Amino acid sequence: MENRSNHVLVGGVVLALLVVTLGFLVWMAGFSGPNDQKFDIFFRSSVDGLAKGSVVAFSGVPVGNVEDIAIMPASPEFVRVRIKVKEGVPVLKGTTATIAGVGFTGVSQINLDGAVKGAAPIACNPELEKDPTCPDGYPVIPTKPGALGQLLNSAPVLLERVTTLTDRLGQLLNPNNQNSIGRILANMDRLSGSLADRGPEIAQTLVETRIAVRQAGDAAEQIGKLATTADGVMQRDVGPAMANFNKAAANANRTLAQIDATMTEARPGIKTLTNDTIPNANQLVRDLSQMAESLTSVANKVDRGGAGALIGGGKLPDYKPRN
Repeated sequence: MENRSNHVLVGGVVLALLVVTLGFLVWMAGFSGPNDQKFDIFFRSSVDGLAKGSVVAFSGVPVGNVEDIAIMPASPEFVRVRIKVKEGVPVLKGTTATIAGVGFTGVSQINLDGAVKGAAPIACNPELEKDPTCPDGYPVIPTKPGALGQLLNSAPVLLERVTTLTDRLGQLLNPNNQNSIGRILANMDRLSGSLADRGPEIAQTLVETRIAVRQAGDAAEQIGKLATTADGVMQRDVGPAMANFNKAAANANRTLAQIDATMTEARPGIKTLTNDTIPNANQLVRDLSQMAESLTSVANKVDRGGAGALIGGGKLPDYKPRN
């Protein structure tokens, strides 16, 4: 009875595997049809992980599989991968192909993306017997290096740079430089210890700095208030005073203009007074002065000699001859 149960279990497992295999075949058959589209992709980099039947995805959606992989004898640096996708998949101009790994299994697939709405489909020109854009009779999808491909392509350069960097680090870390670095680290350790010892003083300095900054802010605020007050005083007091001063200056200008006009009108009279009247007046004064002197002389004579002094001359002194 127990052996029969084991046989039933084994038969059930085998049947399940057959059903899964049949389902897989049916699923794979869904990618093939009489109207499938075929394209060629020429990869310059390695195609590790690709094989016949590998999945072709369009923006992450499975749309076909790899039909053939071959090396180009005329151009051995290229590997031609022919893919087959379902009818109706919009493989338009602008679409590019990349190789992407699937998890950590080592299996790769081809990803198609970059199609632009409204662009023409990638196709051969039917009017040309041998279209240069279709070297093997199928349209060519351009490639775009994937992350893995870029890494593999740049690996030799990266390795060379790492080697160069390692050599330079080895030259830098020679014994002399190691001693110098050791001394620098020791000095930094002493400096950090000194800073730790001076921690309270540094903290006090920072506190005083914050106080000074706050006081500077208060002073700036007071200066702003003072400026506002000065502006109010200028507008309230100095403004009216300046208005009065401007009014007085205007009146003074008008007065000066009137004086100038008066002087212009009086200029002929002033000229006559200067040229005629003043010289005649001076002559009159001189004549009056001479007449006053004459009268003074007459009065003196009358006073000394009486009225006779006006008629006769004065008596001469007696003259006695000398013996």
